[in-house]
Amino acid sequence: MAAKPNAARDERDEKSKRVVAPARPAENATNLDRLIHERTRLAIISALAVNDSLTFNELKQLLSVTDGNLSVHARKLEDAGYISCAKSFANRLPKTEYRLSAAGRRALEKYLDHMEALIRATRER
Repeated sequence: MAAKPNAARDERDEKSKRVVAPARPAENATNLDRLIHERTRLAIISALAVNDSLTFNELKQLLSVTDGNLSVHARKLEDAGYISCAKSFANRLPKTEYRLSAAGRRALEKYLDHMEALIRATRER
């Protein structure tokens, strides 16, 4: 008899000889926000979460990334509505300033909650 896809698994783990519990959606690693999960984008979001705003150069120095790398990742976050970008001039020099949006803060909180659930589930096993 074939097992139903959503039925609880009662398979024995060969190494530990214990029952493997079904994965809950919140503990499923494939449900992570892939946009935030990428290392550089997570670093950008995290840096902006603890600062009111950061300039392009401040983020570049803080994260040790190239201009192109930061620009591409910041644009993806901006397109998703997770960060805002304001361009201006200071002493005739261009200045790009980033801020975390409310949607970005919610996405980060959801991501952190998800990661905490994964950590908790892993430690409980």
